[in-house]
Amino acid sequence: MKKLLVSTGGGDCPGLNAVIRGIVKRASQEQDWEVWGCYEAFNGIMEDPIRVIRLDEKAVAGIHVQGGTILGTTNKGNPMQFPEKQADGTIKKVNRIPWLVERFKSNGFDAIINIGGDGSQAISQALFEAGMPVVGVPKTIDNDLSSTDFTFGFQTAVQTATDSFDRLVTTANSHHRVMIMEVMGRNAGWIALYTAIAGGAEICLIPEIPYDLNKVIEKIESRYNNGRGFVNIVIAEGAMAKNGTITSSKGEEGRTSIRLGGVCFTLSQQLKDAGLEADVRETVLGHTQRGGTPVAFDRVIASVFGVKAMELVLAGKFGRLVVLKNNDFSSVTIKEAISEYNYVDPKGTLVQSAKGLGISFGD
Repeated sequence: MKKLLVSTGGGDCPGLNAVIRGIVKRASQEQDWEVWGCYEAFNGIMEDPIRVIRLDEKAVAGIHVQGGTILGTTNKGNPMQFPEKQADGTIKKVNRIPWLVERFKSNGFDAIINIGGDGSQAISQALFEAGMPVVGVPKTIDNDLSSTDFTFGFQTAVQTATDSFDRLVTTANSHHRVMIMEVMGRNAGWIALYTAIAGGAEICLIPEIPYDLNKVIEKIESRYNNGRGFVNIVIAEGAMAKNGTITSSKGEEGRTSIRLGGVCFTLSQQLKDAGLEADVRETVLGHTQRGGTPVAFDRVIASVFGVKAMELVLAGKFGRLVVLKNNDFSSVTIKEAISEYNYVDPKGTLVQSAKGLGISFGD
């Protein structure tokens, strides 16, 4: 009997459980494969004793409608830069990939399906190059993997953001306020852009287009007459002003990237310091975008991703990532998938159409 290990790493998002279920349902049709789940990315296999769980059809029954991941997840403990405590008490980052491959094999695992974003897939590639049979599944609500048209979880995050934005529009109108809603988007503004178009925002600020504060104020003031009017702004957490810096904090120990968040308050203060008279309020959606039941679209692509990932394993096609491209499911090499980041194109159709709708990007 061959053993497959499934891992969910990085930030959670709606649809993870649907992928796990898809893998298990497809594997159950074979006679020589059994599926195991690794708790909290690869932390479960790195611990003593290891923390893994047998995944059969009973274990995954009905989980496709649940948010989160039954395996848990983490964005700490990257085995490529693992924080290891030294004898003198200092922390040194070491490459534990070779050790991890031996760990997989010594515990009888013949293949890995790693579900995660660009960071997780970089780990997948490192494992593959070190001799571990790996298949990747793209997961990021930021939709920032260029090899696939959509990643699961993104549409649910956009729906959550749009629902929240719709509520802010009515209260902004009632009080003649400027409402700033911050959404996720570290380096790519896809959630902000889709939400702005769907919600009818006046202003959309994204990482790919650093904003001119004067242009933002100009757009705001065009919406007011004798103090009456309102404006709704969507801003991605990684957005910043021209010649400015991103709003960030150090974050938790063990993370490989800084923690973003609070840019809506930065923008609010900039507007106030510039003398804007309108009443400004701020809302940070934060992790509400990651939680909850996945919408139908995300359930469908996540389920198919799971099936197709298992079929890549069965075919022995390792070092590949399942993707959705031109309304069809296929695969590309993981190396290709992580070679180019999926930024919003400022000259692309969506941005230009948004401008055609009167949405300002502060440029």
